Amino acid sequence: MAQSIDAVLEELDQILAEARRQRSRLGYFAALYRDVTARVQDAIEAGNFDDGTRMERLDVRFARHYLDALEAHNSGGDPPRAWTHTFEAASRWRPLVLHHLLLGMNAHINLDLGIAAVEVTTEETLPDLKGDFDRINRILGDMIETTQTRIADVSPWIGVLDRLGGRADEVISNFCLVQARNDAWDFAASLAALDAEAQARAIETKDEETARRTADILRPGGPWIVPALLWVRLWETASVPTILSTLSRTSPAV
Repeated sequence: MAQSIDAVLEELDQILAEARRQRSRLGYFAALYRDVTARVQDAIEAGNFDDGTRMERLDVRFARHYLDALEAHNSGGDPPRAWTHTFEAASRWRPLVLHHLLLGMNAHINLDLGIAAVEVTTEETLPDLKGDFDRINRILGDMIETTQTRIADVSPWIGVLDRLGGRADEVISNFCLVQARNDAWDFAASLAALDAEAQARAIETKDEETARRTADILRPGGPWIVPALLWVRLWETASVPTILSTLSRTSPAV
């Protein structure tokens, strides 16, 4: 089990290598997440956080939730519902590359992040994490334009979603930055004040809420959006390895 960011990156590389071999869309979120994790590691090594050691623990615990969920899925286990919906979408043709990324962000940020923050702190020490927690927003913000460009490289008609009301740019920004991470912090604060039994119930409820969001991600807007999404999908790059290589520029596996 990964105990360092280096080990997390190695696990992600293994996932990407297998996704490339299997031509599996399960690798799309892993590709993006690999680059985000590498950026966080660079920031820790540059001394950009108040407590780099604590941030590495948080990053590892955060990643562990995704890695464990994927392992459960691959081995026939029972991952959280939010992740189950995300992984099931990878077996279907219709979801866009953007959909796969947003589904992964939904499960990982809205469900996993608050849990991970509580796992590396106590109720008394959680507030000390807030400054470094928010510094991650700047790292993600710096990646937004790059990520949008990479998506456009493999999904050239993605702009049609903006023109028809899907607002792809705004959706990505919302999931990566302010609202989703603020909600994750609020969730962490609420969890920290609960005993273990109450935490388990709260996490179950949060998982159900997060899983329900997958339908809104896959079909934003009214029924008129369905043919637009189909048109965008028809013009996407067909090669899974090419998409993996486009989404991640740090992994030797792609």
